[in-house]
Amino acid sequence: MADVELKLLHRRFGDVVALAGIDLDIATGEFVSLLGPSGCGKTTALRLVAGFDRPTSGRVVIDGRDVTEVPPNKRDIGMVFQAYSLFPNMTAVRNVEFGLRVRKHNGAARNKRALELLDLVGLAQAAGRYPHQLSGGMQQRVALARALAIEPRLLLLDEPLSALDAKVRVQLREEIRRIQLELGITTIYVTHDQEEALSISDRVAVMYGGKIEQIGPPAEMYGSPSTPFVAEFIGTMNRLVATVGDNGTIDYAGLPLRVDAARGLPRGERVLCLVRPETVTVVPANGAAVEGTIAGEVVANTFLGSTSRVRVADGGGDRTLTADVSTSHASALAVGTRVVASFPSDSPRLLSLADQPELPVLDPDNP
Repeated sequence: MADVELKLLHRRFGDVVALAGIDLDIATGEFVSLLGPSGCGKTTALRLVAGFDRPTSGRVVIDGRDVTEVPPNKRDIGMVFQAYSLFPNMTAVRNVEFGLRVRKHNGAARNKRALELLDLVGLAQAAGRYPHQLSGGMQQRVALARALAIEPRLLLLDEPLSALDAKVRVQLREEIRRIQLELGITTIYVTHDQEEALSISDRVAVMYGGKIEQIGPPAEMYGSPSTPFVAEFIGTMNRLVATVGDNGTIDYAGLPLRVDAARGLPRGERVLCLVRPETVTVVPANGAAVEGTIAGEVVANTFLGSTSRVRVADGGGDRTLTADVSTSHASALAVGTRVVASFPSDSPRLLSLADQPELPVLDPDNP
């Protein structure tokens, strides 16, 4: 399998900067996802690795060899597109065989290989069917088997599951990861779906504005975002704009809250306090407000299945907090209920806003 290096890749389309100098090293056998909203440059980066486009500057290196000017058919790469791109006049097994036929493999050998791969992706029984006789998920499995048939050093997947329904997406992403681990093939996966990227990747690279904002293992990306954009894009996050107070506290719209991460920071520094909703506790108000809590009322209670998302706001709406709580607990938190919300002092992460006056605002579920 291959190791991949992207060296200061720039790509401009006229006045539009699609990539602004990305550097990325991918180890042999690693599964790396490029994650970000539409227009962030992730598909452009994948096309440069595949050889379908050329960088304005920078290099693509595979196994120590500079392939920046090498055509796609000489890079030993398998690619799975968002569109299935199957040949409609060929059966599933003939589609999988196609790359081997182009490479002049023996007929019996390529048929055997194609059938083995269809079995690997769970479609041995559909070998003789044509694409129009297969579901979307089955067609995508055939496309994956076809990409793997030539035994590429590197596998590229460009949002391969975006056209499928939610249940099939979950099943197929798990299948892709299983096959990748079984074959040990180096893989670059492009997606705008954060759950997808976090669930199957060894590392995730979050892209924004043609740059890599942060790269790391999924747990690190979720638990320790290093920029406001990553914090907004990876999972749901409370973002409290505050200033550092005294003795490990922050001032959030006039309310002091204890945050361990504030210790040692300069008093008065402008910070973004990041709090995951699952760490927030919401209970019905019972008498006077307790120091370090946000007293208000429930302004939204959204059913999400086993959990519900509860949004709390104070009387003026200056201070808000969102919590993910069990649905059984949320039944006592109807809209209008007076409550207090709090979080453990060791749970928030603080990011300095001294050099970031403008905060990106995104909907992670609809990038």
